[in-house]
Amino acid sequence: MAFSEFPTVAHQLYQLAGGERTALELTRRSLAAIEASQPTLNAFRVVLAERALATAAEADRRRAAGQRAPLLGVPIAIKDDVDLAGAPTAFGTDGWIPPAATDAELVRRLDAAGAVIVGKTNTCELGQWPFTSGPGFGHTRNPWSRKHTPGGSSGGAAAAVAAGLVAAAIGSDGAGSVRIPAAWTNLVGIKPQRGRISTWPLPDTFNGITVNGVLAHTVADAALVLDAISGSTDGDVHIPEPVSAYDGVRSAPGDLRVALSTRFPFTGFPARLDPQIAAALRTVAGQLTELGHTVVEGNPDYGLRLSWSFLARSTSGLLPWRERLSPGARWDRRTLSNFTMGQLLSQRILKRARREEKNQQRRIGAIFDLVDVVLAPTTALPPPRVDAFDGLSPTATDRAIIAACPVCWPWNALGWPSINIPAGFTTDGLPIGVQLMGPANSEPLLVSLAAELEAVSDWSGRRPQRWWDAPARPQP
Repeated sequence: MAFSEFPTVAHQLYQLAGGERTALELTRRSLAAIEASQPTLNAFRVVLAERALATAAEADRRRAAGQRAPLLGVPIAIKDDVDLAGAPTAFGTDGWIPPAATDAELVRRLDAAGAVIVGKTNTCELGQWPFTSGPGFGHTRNPWSRKHTPGGSSGGAAAAVAAGLVAAAIGSDGAGSVRIPAAWTNLVGIKPQRGRISTWPLPDTFNGITVNGVLAHTVADAALVLDAISGSTDGDVHIPEPVSAYDGVRSAPGDLRVALSTRFPFTGFPARLDPQIAAALRTVAGQLTELGHTVVEGNPDYGLRLSWSFLARSTSGLLPWRERLSPGARWDRRTLSNFTMGQLLSQRILKRARREEKNQQRRIGAIFDLVDVVLAPTTALPPPRVDAFDGLSPTATDRAIIAACPVCWPWNALGWPSINIPAGFTTDGLPIGVQLMGPANSEPLLVSLAAELEAVSDWSGRRPQRWWDAPARPQP
């Protein structure tokens, strides 16, 4: 029997539970698809075939013995900023990086959930930009168009899921790095509450702006994986109250008030919303109205200083990675420029930025006194060409990324959850996404609303035409 071309996590779990497939069969299929796509799509930095096959065999033994786990036997990919013992955590850099000595808490939780980790996906250098390329691995391409980027920094994860190499992948999001590539590859991308998924051994990643998140084809898949790996460990700085995201899939959100937001937060360079994305945003707003929700025009009060605070937190957050990966890493000149900026801002400005967070949460969160959810664009522009950022100066790169992606980063500064959902395609066939943004610990509400929108849309059934396959050697 032939495999479904793009089985979801839920579908694979049904296959495994019913004995239609084994974890070894699913894993061999995933590894073969990765190998076939790697020369062209280039989604993975490290492929863990031997580890994956051993984990899959153990998953089959566990299932035969009557054991159960949320992701038992399902192939999953992780991003190349996650420590996995025996593999380098290069985080998109070029140069020799030694293997990690121990697993991150995220890997331990995936193992406990029964997931089969098949590899580590490509990301731009230290996750700084909304594209996925670099001298260490080349360009990762968008499954919807080989001429375009899948976005970043979790672009390899998004490409792997969109192409059906895995049904779900773990990314990280420090300024939209899960939501942006999800928007540009027609995926659901959940950036959860800060601390929802442990970042240990990094207790306060990028000064609290970066969190781990999930990319998948469906809201249910993303919520299932999120719940399976959520939780904290000793040493974590941020420990939010527990929630069940998947409960949102199984319950209606009720009648909500939704703010339709098109005003971008203040940045140093201008950005303009692409008319096709604006139209897609209005379409989603219309769907919400048809579902019985009240949609009003409204924008969070971002203020003028939030961007300065974010810049201090993000650039100074690079410095621990510089120490961790030196002397083996060879740095992009734009990274060197950001190191300098981070050093300048790492003392007084950074401390003030952290002190101001509560005030910023109160000011921006005042919108939730009037509405339940904010609906906004995920990006200002459709996916750029795959080489659009090659060779740019630091200033030109900053200008280009702000023009494309000016709106995700405030929710990282606040630490609150947000979900990208697919919202259609441009006339050139490139995916568009919009985001649902909520207050602290609102993942179940956002998931519930996203699931409603999925039910009246057809995004989970849309798949790119396969252009990336090369002849693959059979897996052992």
